[in-house]
Amino acid sequence: MIQIGDTLPAAVLMEYSEVEGEGCSIGPNAVDVAKAAAGKTIALFALPGAYTPTCSAKHVPGFVQHFDDFKAAGVDEIWCVSVNDAFVMGAWARDQKTGTKVRMLADGSADFTKATGLTLDLTSRGMGLRSNRYSMLVKDGKVASLNVEGPGKFEVSDAGTLLAQAKA
Repeated sequence: MIQIGDTLPAAVLMEYSEVEGEGCSIGPNAVDVAKAAAGKTIALFALPGAYTPTCSAKHVPGFVQHFDDFKAAGVDEIWCVSVNDAFVMGAWARDQKTGTKVRMLADGSADFTKATGLTLDLTSRGMGLRSNRYSMLVKDGKVASLNVEGPGKFEVSDAGTLLAQAKA
């Protein structure tokens, strides 16, 4: 499992952009994790799936709500990573009204998730291999703090916990 001090795994995530900008076309765009995190402070959180109850009611809304607080604490970007495809993440971004506050990044084949060692097997629930629920503060591609939830829990990966770590 990834640890504090480790570099984020080399992976490519996918992002669906609603509008053209910064050289991105509308539609799924590749995001090279190493390049996108270089020189930045990232509040990254991952969750089992788009549109799932806790993820939609608590996890994403907390990061959207605290966007300005994260910026004030020196965070450049907020990333949400889930084992879904870019089209689902784009639709969920519209539903959650993340706008430009949270980058909704798809890990469709779970390559990033597997490389972090933070997989969650939900095969018995018909969801296959997913990401565990966690949050991490990443500085210049390296993990500065890591908050991994226990099975079925939502206690330490919330926006408030990561925000306190970003302010420290």
